Amino acid sequence: MFAAARWLSSGMARILMYHNFCGPGGTDPNDVSATAVRAQFEYLRRHFKVVPLAQIVKDLKSGMRLKDHTVALTIDDGRRNCHQFLFPLLQEFEIPATFFVVSSFIRREDWLWTDKVLWLSEQPNRPGELDAGKIEEFFRMLNTLRPEARNARIASIAGSMHVAIPREAPTKYEPCSWNELREMAQSGLVEIGSHTVSHPILASVTDKESWEELTVSRAQIEEGLGRSVSLFCFPNGKPEDYRLSQVRQVSDAGYSCAVVTSFGMIDVGADPLELPRIGVSGRTDALTFAKLLDGAEYYQARLQRSI
Repeated sequence: MFAAARWLSSGMARILMYHNFCGPGGTDPNDVSATAVRAQFEYLRRHFKVVPLAQIVKDLKSGMRLKDHTVALTIDDGRRNCHQFLFPLLQEFEIPATFFVVSSFIRREDWLWTDKVLWLSEQPNRPGELDAGKIEEFFRMLNTLRPEARNARIASIAGSMHVAIPREAPTKYEPCSWNELREMAQSGLVEIGSHTVSHPILASVTDKESWEELTVSRAQIEEGLGRSVSLFCFPNGKPEDYRLSQVRQVSDAGYSCAVVTSFGMIDVGADPLELPRIGVSGRTDALTFAKLLDGAEYYQARLQRSI
């Protein structure tokens, strides 16, 4: 069944979305272990051709049929575990990837607000809203708030727990350094893209503020790397997380494409400014990875929508 789905969808490109990685002894279920990545790369090498995201965008804009069995890898946020655990495997397998980074995070001006919430959820005296079964709902609520209200809510939670959020990210959540980003970029395997300055949910800010997030992040990353930046990733990236006016801003700011988190594959005529992706986490076992990548999940979802 998976082989049939792979054949039927051969002319559609896939973009995989990763966030966090760990070594073989990692215990966080959200982190993809180096062992799992190796198995996934071996599957990719057997059945697909991994290309830079920019290549898929170029093929899309040509208006011609996309090349068969193409896949691009993307990683969000800018955490150092990408350099530690993924980059060596990219080098070993000679696989390209795009790393979308939050510029203020890389500049160590602050760490990601989403990680502050996760860090609080790991503390022994966390409130019930940060329990494993409720934290996704809590994140959905935070996503609707303006950044200052969101930050105040996080600070209030920390205060109620009588804990101080560290000024710098703990080891688990620390960012890549500029040197590490430059090393990856200079390898020719990794392209660095923008994931905004501070990772706001763009729907929660004004168009003026989102323009600054788009343009300032790009300028900061280009300055830090000494090379141009043309790829963008919407924070959180679900349909309710950004507005049409902000999609237009991505193009106006000089980006060639943007990726979102909506599930799907890419066919001729897809909008380069809202490219869907396939999420991979530590919970994605080998069978699920094949089902997602080969297209069986895609066709199953289409069938369910038509019933």
